[in-house]
Amino acid sequence: MPDAVLPSTARLLLARTARVQRDGRAPSLVAGVVRDGGLAWSAGRGDVPGPHTDVQYRLGSISKTVTAVAVLRLRDEGRVHLDDPLDRHVPGTPLGDRTVGQLLAHVAGAAAESPGAWWERAPGGPLEDLGLGEEHVVLGAARRFHYSNLGFGLLGELVARLRGRPWEDVVRTEVLEPLGMTRTTPRPVAPAAEGHAVHPWADVVLPEPEHDAGVMAAAGQLWATLADLGRFAAFLLGDTGDVLDPATLEEMAVPAGVDASAPGWSAYGLGLQVMRVDGRTLTGHGGSMPGFLAGVLVDREEGIGAVSLANTTAGLDPLVPGLLADLRTAEPRVVEQWVPAPPPVPLEALGIWFWGPGPHALRALAGGLLHLGPLPGRAGRASRFARRDDGTWVGLDGYYAGEPLRIADDHLDLGTFIFTRTPYDPDAPVPGGVDEGGWRA
Repeated sequence: MPDAVLPSTARLLLARTARVQRDGRAPSLVAGVVRDGGLAWSAGRGDVPGPHTDVQYRLGSISKTVTAVAVLRLRDEGRVHLDDPLDRHVPGTPLGDRTVGQLLAHVAGAAAESPGAWWERAPGGPLEDLGLGEEHVVLGAARRFHYSNLGFGLLGELVARLRGRPWEDVVRTEVLEPLGMTRTTPRPVAPAAEGHAVHPWADVVLPEPEHDAGVMAAAGQLWATLADLGRFAAFLLGDTGDVLDPATLEEMAVPAGVDASAPGWSAYGLGLQVMRVDGRTLTGHGGSMPGFLAGVLVDREEGIGAVSLANTTAGLDPLVPGLLADLRTAEPRVVEQWVPAPPPVPLEALGIWFWGPGPHALRALAGGLLHLGPLPGRAGRASRFARRDDGTWVGLDGYYAGEPLRIADDHLDLGTFIFTRTPYDPDAPVPGGVDEGGWRA
């Protein structure tokens, strides 16, 4: 069990939560912060039936992240590839030439919503009943970020067909139960909050409908408790168990599609939202359905997360980023102490290398990684690198992500770029050669 937050921190978190519930006029709101694998603080405000950590609320689009985990489990098994066209696994749709990876990152150009009555307030059926047509391909492939509920309905269908079982059975047995999320279900199981719309000009509420969304369930139908959502936050922080390889979770958080409409820096990975808030990179997902709002965000560098669930259709100010900021300020993480460690390459390979006349430093990082980048105060490209089985290195981020690095005695070969020990070393294999006259005034 995680250590509880300090009483002063609890007061700070409760004050923020109470203000958001009152000012947003949410019939009920539950919230918590996560560290060390579970809820370190939680509270309920408003009309919350039963223990506030065990009341179900609708997750909305957080369901998409659960669906993405199921898809990536198939990928890790070799059953599907991110570059596979959808038609290979779910034939007969107008989006058949769009790839699985594009659908996960919302860059497939699929329509935002499924055809017919708005799926969030109307019962749904199987894929065949949607009546998809060419008009539901609204943008070219990989042209721009365009959030698509329809795309995740199709991904849920892919999961069901490859597993030979309904989507909800797959996510229950492969994701939810292994994570201990036993109170997360596709339909509400008491105790569960009733979804409400709150009148904009009066303090009265209107019940919102609840139904089975059919094939669109994978985009937003799951219900969960605060305790279960806290467990999912711990998963996003790296406590993946046997559900997903930690490297795959890292892959999910790599931005692919940028949401240019968002204030500030906001992007989307593979079923995960990635955003920059107050100088911190946060990952997770928000959720909204008629009658409900939800959120889960984690700060992986700080090792903390925050979650919230409310039964109101709209009107709440963002709570989760503020809870993270409060916790980070009140109880900053004490980082692990530095200890000496052997470098992953000989010491003589580290130090200054030149790309043309530009000096760069190759240095060892914790965890057996290397970093190559310009000297402080100089502009240039930088990346981290991990060793591969064949003795070469591969870029993890930045300009050189995915590119191979080979280390020789007198040069570095990085995706055809040659770094040398001195600027344009004539004895190294510099592309295009070096002028025989050498450097001159």
